[in-house]
Amino acid sequence: MLHSEFNSIAINRLFLIGPMGAGKTAIGRELARLLAWKFFDSDHEIERRTGADIPLIFEKEGETGFRRRERQVIEELSQRRNIVLATGGGAVLDPANRACLQNHGFVIYLKASVASQSDRTAHTQRRPLLHASDRNLRLQELFVVREPLYESIAQLIISTDHGKVKKLAQAILRELHKAAARPENVV
Repeated sequence: MLHSEFNSIAINRLFLIGPMGAGKTAIGRELARLLAWKFFDSDHEIERRTGADIPLIFEKEGETGFRRRERQVIEELSQRRNIVLATGGGAVLDPANRACLQNHGFVIYLKASVASQSDRTAHTQRRPLLHASDRNLRLQELFVVREPLYESIAQLIISTDHGKVKKLAQAILRELHKAAARPENVV
């Protein structure tokens, strides 16, 4: 598919949702590159605006304070055109975020198994919700709560357990091209 062909269709905002370790940032960057759109990661944007990293925000403001900041960033960024936005894994917990994403763009759920998430997050300390004695159990608990929320707003679900970033991004573009042809996907 030609980049200009996709840019001329109705979909002009892509929102990536899914658990930590699903590849939202890496795949989002590649999608934005292929489309010649801007890429944003809501967590990185919060860090840029506050000058503090996510663990420090959690420490000082708790999850409630972080989620408030996240809501503001998603609300603002979701208004821009020709963007790919990777959201934090817990963004879907807030009904306002779910509504915002659904109403302003095309929502793609990057699905990853708990085993994949565990492998991909094993060497990071930057994930405050994984500061638990049993990381796998914690990932499973998060999955049980969040999975139905991801599925409830997703217009496209892509498994990221197998495949390279570039191939997954290309597969998403093929699916988006099909979806853009359907009138209900004008955003």
